[in-house]
Amino acid sequence: MENTPQKTALITGATSGIGKATAQLFAAHHLRLVLCGRRQERLDELAQKLSQRTEVHTLNFDVRDRNKVFESIQSLPEAFSHIDLLINNAGNAHGLDPIQDGSLDDWDAMMDINVKGLLYVSKAILPGMIARRSGHIINIGSTAGKEVYPNGNVYCASKHAVDALNQGMRIDLNGKGIRVGAINPGMVETEFSEVRFKGDTQRAAKVYQGFAPLRPEDIADLIWFTVTRPPHVNIADLTVMSTDQASSTIVNRK
Repeated sequence: MENTPQKTALITGATSGIGKATAQLFAAHHLRLVLCGRRQERLDELAQKLSQRTEVHTLNFDVRDRNKVFESIQSLPEAFSHIDLLINNAGNAHGLDPIQDGSLDDWDAMMDINVKGLLYVSKAILPGMIARRSGHIINIGSTAGKEVYPNGNVYCASKHAVDALNQGMRIDLNGKGIRVGAINPGMVETEFSEVRFKGDTQRAAKVYQGFAPLRPEDIADLIWFTVTRPPHVNIADLTVMSTDQASSTIVNRK
C-alpha cells in the first residue's frame, strides 16, 4: 500500500477505542481519512491532531439515523468521496441482564447500532466500490458473535448478525473486486464496559482487573495487517483474544 496512490479510509466510531487507534495508525501511514462519530468535539480534536500527518475530513452522525448516514456520506467533497477502505467499527453493548429483565431501549440501541448501522453505512459506500471494482470492507465483530454467554443474549445476537452479514457480503460481492473480512476481538480495554454499565466506572474497571486485556492498538495493528495484504489475499474472518482469555467466561485473573 505504501507504493500505491494515497488511499481513503472511512472509519465509523472513530472518536474512541479501536476506531481512534485505527485512525491514528492510518494517519501514520498517510492514508486520507474520513472520521465518523456522534461527538463533534472529539472529532474536531482528533482531526486537528491527525491533520498534521494526513488529510482529514469529519462526518458527525449517528449510524442509527438512516437519513443522516446517507446525507453525510453523499456530502463528502470530491477529494474524499472515493472510499477505498471502510472500517465498520461503530458498535455498543448496553446492559448485562437476563433476557426476561432486559431493557427494550437497550435492545433497540444494540440492534440499531451494531446491525442496522453497519448496513446503512455499507449501503451508502458500496455503489462507489462496485463502480470502481475496488475496495475493502472490515467489519468489527466480537467473540460474542462466535459464542453466547450468560446475560449476553441480545448483544451476542447482534454480533452473531455481524458475523452473518460479513459472510453474506463476501458472497454477494464475490467477483466485484471488493474484499470483505471481519476482525472479532475478545476483551479490549476501551470505553466499552463503561457504556455497557451506563457510566458506572467502578463496575467497568473490574472487567479488566487481574489480567492483561487487549488494547485498541492491538486491533488497529491487525486491521493494518489485513488491509495491506496483496490484492489476491482476503483475510475473511479473524478472532483474537488476550493470552489470559480462553472464552467470554474463562479468564485467568491473577
